[in-house]
Amino acid sequence: MTVKYSFKNDYSELAHPQVLAALAQIGNKQFDGYGLDGYTCAAKEVIKAKIKRPDAQIHFLTGGTQANLVCISSILRPYESVIACESAHIATHETGAIEATGHKICTVKGRDGKLNPEDIEGVLNLHRDEHMVKPKLVFISQATETGTIYSKDELEAISACCKKYNLYLHLDGARLGMGLNSDHCDMTYADVAELVDTFYIGGTKNGALFGEAVVICNAGLQEWFRYHVKQKGAMLAKGTAVSLQFMALFAGDTPLYDTLALHANDMAQKLAYGMRKLDFDFYSEPQSNQIFPVLPYLVWEKMKERYDFYEWLPVKEKGKPVVVRLVTSWATPEEIVEMFLQDLLQ
Repeated sequence: MTVKYSFKNDYSELAHPQVLAALAQIGNKQFDGYGLDGYTCAAKEVIKAKIKRPDAQIHFLTGGTQANLVCISSILRPYESVIACESAHIATHETGAIEATGHKICTVKGRDGKLNPEDIEGVLNLHRDEHMVKPKLVFISQATETGTIYSKDELEAISACCKKYNLYLHLDGARLGMGLNSDHCDMTYADVAELVDTFYIGGTKNGALFGEAVVICNAGLQEWFRYHVKQKGAMLAKGTAVSLQFMALFAGDTPLYDTLALHANDMAQKLAYGMRKLDFDFYSEPQSNQIFPVLPYLVWEKMKERYDFYEWLPVKEKGKPVVVRLVTSWATPEEIVEMFLQDLLQ
């Protein structure tokens, strides 16, 4: 049986060897539980230095859905809602996790997977009194679900809008490494920390075995957060298993985390460049490690026999072009990218 190479996601590989080595080094050592150990304290300081926010609060959780769920539900009152794009992860791929905590998601179409202040104001104008939910939090992602990137100007505009209307701003950073290391990005980790109330740095999709680092920048949201973590089943007894990975990913002047993200982006851009030379169109502008080419139906049929990838939009009619998603990772070999481009020619 031939094993097809997968472009389905950026977490098919277990973990980078340096991350696994960091875990192996303390395999039989004792440490305090629930994230109160010395390793976790040290990892928090490394991240605070990276984002240039010594006043931030850091919590290590296991996954992106969990991070979004705990952050959002800890912030909102029972009658308050979230504003997000239709394509947002919380609105499409979290099995109603936010709604299950009692909070409606007010979705807007957005553009290229991104919100803007006009989208936010449009939702606010529709929710004027106590007969409707009260929008209180804005949800965005960097990179977005369609692989696009917010510029610093765009994030500053959204942040200013949130402050104007007394809204909280939460940023999903499942692919923050790829987002901030994109050629299309002009902001830093510190810029993100300055402009949002809460965000997380995703490890699962960038070389970690599992894990996300939640960052709470707004001091008013920091108290009692550990209670929310525990209540939602997100407090690991062996919390060191996450923090050690982030120590390995962010150590040194040139963090492994950024190196891995750059590689994922480079492989995606190589794919995109090669496909453009072959006259393929794209559903959205390739800006990070997720690209969305439009394949002629016969090409789609041929390529799915050789590679694994998702059809981004349902195949509605035989013979019509198909929008697919190709995701490269920290471990994607360049020769596989070249092979994929070569197979398109056959």
